[in-house]
Amino acid sequence: MHTVELMEQGIAALETLGYGVREEYLGGTGGGGCEIAGRKWVFVDVALNKSEQLDQILETLRNDAAIHSLSLSVDLAAVLGIRRAA
Repeated sequence: MHTVELMEQGIAALETLGYGVREEYLGGTGGGGCEIAGRKWVFVDVALNKSEQLDQILETLRNDAAIHSLSLSVDLAAVLGIRRAA
């Protein structure tokens, strides 16, 4: 699956988990998940290439245990390293 499609699926999963997603120019030095005033956020650094932006999204998803409660596409689950029981 194409990186941009995985990013879109990842962002949709983050939003389902209650994250606000902001795409900001951070100069290639920041980004990722955080909590501000009790709200979960992901800052995607647009100074990075799409693959690196996807890594920021995936890292945030991997760090949220609630990801296992979502129905993910086979491709997104694979890149996250999530295996589904048969």
